[in-house]
Amino acid sequence: MFLYHLTLQRASSIYTCIHGNFAGTKQQEVVVSRGKILEILKIDQNTGKVIQLYSTEVFGTVRSLIPFRLTGGNKDYIVVGSDSGKITILEYNPQKNVFDRVHMETFGKSGCRRIVPGQYLAVDPKGRAVMIGAAEKQKLVYIMNRDEQARLTISSPLEAHKANTIVFDCCGVDVGFENPTFACLELDYEEADGDPTGEAAQMAQQTLTYYELDLGLNHVVRKYSEPLEDHANMLISVPGGNEGPSGVLICSENYITYKNFGDQPDIRCPIPRRRNDLDDHERGMLFVCTATHKTKSMFFFLAQTEQGDIFKITLELDEDSVTEIKLKYFDTAPVCSSMCVLKTGFLFLASEFGNHYLYQIAHLGEDDDEPEFSSAMPLDEGETFFFQPRALKNLVLVDEMESLAPILHCNITDLANEDTPQLYTVCGRGPRSTLRVLRHGLEVSEMAVSDLPGSPNAVWTVRRSIHEEYDSYIIVSFVNATLVLSIGETVEEVTDSGFLGTTPTLSCSSIGNDALLQIYPDGIRHIRSDRRINEWKTPGKKYIVKCAVNQRQVVIALTGGELVYFEMDQTGQLNEYTERKDMNSEVICMALPRVPMGEQRARFLAVGLADETVRIISLDTSDCLSPLSTQALPARPESLCIVEMGQQDDSGTNSSTLFLNIGLSIGVLLRTVMDSVTGELSDTRTRYLGTRAVKLFRIPVQGVDAVLAISSRTWLSYFYQSRFHLSPLSYDTLEYACGFSSEQCMQGIVAISSNTLRILALEKLGAVFNQVAMPLKYTPRKFVIDEESSNMILIETDHNTFTENSKNQRKQQIAEEMVETADDESKMEVAKLAEQFLSEDLPEETFSSPKAGHGMWASQIRILSPIKQETLEIIKFEQNEAAFSICICQFNTSPVPGLTYVVVGTTRDMSLAPRQCSGGFLYCYRLVDDGSHMELVHKTPVDDVPGALCPFQGRLLVGVGKLLRIYDLGKKKLLRKCENKHIPNMIVGIKCSHSRILVSDNQESVHYAKYKPSDNTLVVFADDTLRRWVTQATMLDYYTSAVGDKFGNVAVLRLAQESKDNVEEDPTGNKAIWDRGLLNGASQKLDMINMFHIGESVTYLELATLIPGGSEALVYTTLSGTIGMFVPFTSREDIDFFQHLEMHMRNEAPPLCGRDHLTYRSSYIPVKATIDGDLCEQYNSLDPTKRKAIADELDRSPSEVSKKLEDMRTTYAF
Repeated sequence: MFLYHLTLQRASSIYTCIHGNFAGTKQQEVVVSRGKILEILKIDQNTGKVIQLYSTEVFGTVRSLIPFRLTGGNKDYIVVGSDSGKITILEYNPQKNVFDRVHMETFGKSGCRRIVPGQYLAVDPKGRAVMIGAAEKQKLVYIMNRDEQARLTISSPLEAHKANTIVFDCCGVDVGFENPTFACLELDYEEADGDPTGEAAQMAQQTLTYYELDLGLNHVVRKYSEPLEDHANMLISVPGGNEGPSGVLICSENYITYKNFGDQPDIRCPIPRRRNDLDDHERGMLFVCTATHKTKSMFFFLAQTEQGDIFKITLELDEDSVTEIKLKYFDTAPVCSSMCVLKTGFLFLASEFGNHYLYQIAHLGEDDDEPEFSSAMPLDEGETFFFQPRALKNLVLVDEMESLAPILHCNITDLANEDTPQLYTVCGRGPRSTLRVLRHGLEVSEMAVSDLPGSPNAVWTVRRSIHEEYDSYIIVSFVNATLVLSIGETVEEVTDSGFLGTTPTLSCSSIGNDALLQIYPDGIRHIRSDRRINEWKTPGKKYIVKCAVNQRQVVIALTGGELVYFEMDQTGQLNEYTERKDMNSEVICMALPRVPMGEQRARFLAVGLADETVRIISLDTSDCLSPLSTQALPARPESLCIVEMGQQDDSGTNSSTLFLNIGLSIGVLLRTVMDSVTGELSDTRTRYLGTRAVKLFRIPVQGVDAVLAISSRTWLSYFYQSRFHLSPLSYDTLEYACGFSSEQCMQGIVAISSNTLRILALEKLGAVFNQVAMPLKYTPRKFVIDEESSNMILIETDHNTFTENSKNQRKQQIAEEMVETADDESKMEVAKLAEQFLSEDLPEETFSSPKAGHGMWASQIRILSPIKQETLEIIKFEQNEAAFSICICQFNTSPVPGLTYVVVGTTRDMSLAPRQCSGGFLYCYRLVDDGSHMELVHKTPVDDVPGALCPFQGRLLVGVGKLLRIYDLGKKKLLRKCENKHIPNMIVGIKCSHSRILVSDNQESVHYAKYKPSDNTLVVFADDTLRRWVTQATMLDYYTSAVGDKFGNVAVLRLAQESKDNVEEDPTGNKAIWDRGLLNGASQKLDMINMFHIGESVTYLELATLIPGGSEALVYTTLSGTIGMFVPFTSREDIDFFQHLEMHMRNEAPPLCGRDHLTYRSSYIPVKATIDGDLCEQYNSLDPTKRKAIADELDRSPSEVSKKLEDMRTTYAF
């Protein structure tokens, strides 16, 4: 079996972000790393929206990023530390919209290793050198310069290694134009390593070490090292030279310290804490991420604590020496992994979990009454300052980037009865957790909805002149009338527009520079700018059935299939062509392309006829109305649309292609390439859109033409970021649509749906899914769906967290302590403060939940309706009881047959390392009130963590620690019927197929077991040959299973067809020695038939169908928010084709950061029988010469290769 891997939704977590002038313009961009993806974002200064410019897979792990600018340069380069064992320097090319690799230097082995550099990057602020460091021992310095052509050059690496040293952070020290200097936080463990008592390890001190690059000697020296009092985690470089005092800020536990060379004394300031915090006061406080903002006249730092509080840090100077550090509470935001302050006053926060945010810095916090804390204020050792957290004051939220990371569990099903399945995912951590319903399609913003008198059948927008920025009129056609609405502050009906209102309209448009055109069944009405009206009436008893119009041409079809062609002359007059064309068949639809730039007319007309053909007819003066080409269709055409789509190449010339889109009466859309010179049709792509005939409309999207296709669902075909997209709109069914532009909605769509007029806007182009989110209280672990009621039962569990009751008790205790410690004079005032403290309720999704300490758990069960987005019931557990497993089942022994039970596995007083607990329970609930509530039947004590539950033949399979048990329903508790003790470590998952049971162990892969009713035993009859740290496993069929592990590997394992599952347990040891199995394992082993490294921990793995009528595929989700799938090949020919394409792509388009693609996909175990569709799909973004060369090697044309890639994706997904 061969599999094809596809990513549906790329990772949405951000691990690090940097900002700079990467495009070489004055505007700053943000480059983010999403693990194995590099992305560049632009922030629109007018709207405050974050726009993705370009995103690429690097097929490796990006460990660190830093911007780098040569002295005197105006463009930033991107230095990347990755797992390739190479330092990579990238440049963003705005013309081609790609990352170009400038340099790539090899220094070590591939992979994320302790002593291979890549974990840390630091640059000299003056742009002369870069240091790349490992977590241990190795550091290399590269000198950067420019050659005669002003191209970036890089030197050979200079070593700054020190054995037995762990590095915590490094940064470049701003020393002006003296020798470049780098500061490192290091810890020497040589003594601790050789001391068996462990005392040396306790006494080991961190050091701040300076490394100087001597440019004269071309050598790195270890200049200076001093021990630190507090354990530090981060360094911040302070601006130097003419801009500041130089030196570094050291962020350590509870303190921030300023250090510099020479006579400068150390300045130390405690990190302020929240007043009356519920956290444990013994717990240290750290800064987790920082950002520096620097202008010519001033600089400051923003630093965020692990609770999310952001402080503004400034330094007070006396000439060149620092006298004090000042900290001021700025605002509170969700905890970040990285943050950037842009020169335009935006603050970009890449959240650790959940959505990412863009804030506008409205105030710098200088004039408010917030207290300022200083290192000069006298405090005893160990004491600190206190502040009161509050809602946002200095920051204003302007945009939010949706992030699914981390996805913890998922289910793919159609609860909303929409034909297309929805993905129900639980995401996030702690109070920022959400349940998200993902639907394939673009999100639609509804700007306005208004009722219309009667049922309209068409709508158009027109501009009075081509020089006008916005549309002037909306024209709505009814069965026997036409309504004209003017667009201004409000939309009002007008009667003096020149349009005929007493007749239905076939088409309305602007024509020429400043004229309007109305086509109705009895003729054509040409409204000039001076209100003169020219009319053309139909001859005899004929009337107009169809028409096509562009800026200068009009073609109408009369009854009987006769075509009449008009063209506008230089004076703005419409002239009829002398001859008419009889099509010998009824005309059903027509389309004209836009007039090309610099030309008088469009050359072609497309006509769809009742004989199931589309004809291309010439409009050139030399052979006007003569047929050029014909395409036979599988059904009657309903609608045609000719659109130019594509991109501008790097020379600025237009390399776009003309496409003829054909909507058929059977709900199918055909997209055909049309030769712009000869009119030949080729390379037809087919897509089924819905049950109704497809109507097509050309609308502008982000300044370029796109096609809106309306069937039983509405779809948008558009070109975005170098590839074609065909996405449904997540909105009601529309009937007719047109582009719309006004001051309030620059680029929108005006559409009719039943008897309403709607104005819509599309913003998130390129998105695969749109999301509806529902907030949760704790981290969601697992959920099950009751199929009868479509309700969801979800378990939420958090470690290091108070339950609501414990939190209130702790608050009460603090309030009582406040009153007790107050003296008699201030007792009344303190009592008021205590009352205020008890009543305040800061939202935990922003201010984070208080940390209760290790071994403290909070948990609850939530029943919710995902359709109505409402919680129906919450069942809370006591403090330190945590729910880890849930299943929905029916028992054969139930007093009422067919009754549905929900079983939840919990544990008490669990500690994680080492894993131990005081016991657990199996709670058995009965679903009542149509699945909206639960009644507790009984609870059963167990002696370990119930890690997995699964219904099995009218009973319940439970994984209790490493024991596999079968339970049945009793009157007072669940009754244990059978047990197997042969699973090695801990059971984390159970799946069943008939009598076979697939048991996942958290370290030892999967085991196949069988229940033998005759002697009531569970027997393990097969296991794996490799250790796998399984997170998810599922059965594909009776012999085959798929396994995902925490290191990001997915494997498909198969039992041999001749394998026997009726093996016998042998407690006596009398069985033949050679039948006992390998290394005390099972006698039969699983064969690995597929293997692939995804690179992110797998959290969900199931067979599912994603599109109506599609085939099943193996869908997975990951901790980073990726959604992907594996699809099986159905023919040997396809396997050969894609194997060869993948091989050519590895050679022609090697990964950007230097990691070899084959070794990356084989990071832990060699890749087997799986083809990487993500790499193959990069074929479409290669330059045309490479595409042609690869296609020639495959004996195909480039369009055939592209079509094959598109078909592979659309057969199974979107």
